[in-house]
Amino acid sequence: MNIREWKQGIRDGIPIALGYLSVSFTFGLMAAEAGVSWWQAVLISAANLTSAGQFAGLDIMVARGAILEMALTQLIINLRYALMSLSLSQKLDKRFGTGSRLSLGFFMTDEIFGVAASRKRKITRSYFLGLGMLPMAGWTFGTMAGALLGGVLPPIVQSALGVAIYGMFLAIIIPQARDDMRYCKVIVIAAALACAFHYLPGLNRVSSGFAIILCSVIAAAVGAWLYPLEIEQEER
Repeated sequence: MNIREWKQGIRDGIPIALGYLSVSFTFGLMAAEAGVSWWQAVLISAANLTSAGQFAGLDIMVARGAILEMALTQLIINLRYALMSLSLSQKLDKRFGTGSRLSLGFFMTDEIFGVAASRKRKITRSYFLGLGMLPMAGWTFGTMAGALLGGVLPPIVQSALGVAIYGMFLAIIIPQARDDMRYCKVIVIAAALACAFHYLPGLNRVSSGFAIILCSVIAAAVGAWLYPLEIEQEER
């Protein structure tokens, strides 16, 4: 354990942990409203650490969806973490072995990846452990607070916190859509598909989990077809 690297990771993880508090509080609140006990909500957050996956999974549990539906939904939503891990593996130091990657890979989130990837130095085990500890604690504690205190808060405050997750999603997609029209068009396609699955007769019978899968896959496929990546061929 390199104490200096660990402390630096802790410091870099403080803003992420503070940001996770509000979103996880919303998850705890929604879980309690759905009939999930506080310790079950905390267990979900402690075992997953994925905001979008947990919210989607909660909808499937409330709707009594199938296990296959849950598995496919989580695979589609969380597949990006595998790509992030592959990218980040190029910056790991030599002591960051397979065992450490398997155990510390649990901490991989969008925000933790962003902070780790922007680091100019090599990423050590101690640094990544420190970077993931506080966000993990903030996510779990926020869930517990939301599940326990949600019932005491006034309805207007509960309604305000209920839209926090949508604000987080907008904060992720709006900058990308503003800077590049390709992202904007793919987002519009996904939104149009989501509206179709919600309002159109026949399509509105599709469960929310499978609707998420279909919207994600179709929008991504259309985007890949309309805007293929240009791969430069190396001259031999």
